[in-house]
Amino acid sequence: MRLFLATASLDEIRWATEAGLIDGVVATPTVVTSELPGADVREVITEIARATRLPLCASVPAIGAADIIKGARDLAKLSDHVIIAIPFIEDSVPAINKLSADGVRVAATLVYSAAQGILAAKAGATMVTIAIDALDAVGQDGVAVIRELRAAFGHHTECDIAAAGPSSAATFAACAAAGADVTIVTPGALHAFLQHPLTDRGLDRFLGAIARRPKPRRAR
Repeated sequence: MRLFLATASLDEIRWATEAGLIDGVVATPTVVTSELPGADVREVITEIARATRLPLCASVPAIGAADIIKGARDLAKLSDHVIIAIPFIEDSVPAINKLSADGVRVAATLVYSAAQGILAAKAGATMVTIAIDALDAVGQDGVAVIRELRAAFGHHTECDIAAAGPSSAATFAACAAAGADVTIVTPGALHAFLQHPLTDRGLDRFLGAIARRPKPRRAR
């Protein structure tokens, strides 16, 4: 399973890249404005595209097909690795189909059911993003949607299934087990998933053992 980091922070992107933990970046307007209020979204995306060669998910502030196509082509010029995130609504489906036919990679967002995911892939999306946290918040099983879509796609489709926003380490692991090709996490979640109380306890014992180890005597 690949890991995409939802952030506009170059420091977090560099750290996670050097650690070998991420395979892509998500810098949609929602992500950028939540971390950098008042920042110019396009300027931030341009900086990220220059700083990394990883796939970069960005989106166009439009919902009409013509405006999406125009904005997506503009964003695609920033990097060969840009993936255009497009909300999967009826008006935007022609844009997904057109951009895909033109060789622009598209991630369909606002997908909350396997049926929507199947149709997004049919329209030409190369990635279907399912917001696990949003589904869980309304009492639906987000991981079950991932599992159902995985079964529908099989393992031969060219469309990736992305699980966005797992709220816990258990949900994160469950997404992988359910067959998600990509999981999208925030820097905070990534750091949290690296931790476990027993790891901290074991580290304390390890450091204590090192401190008690007799120091070697110097030869006279």
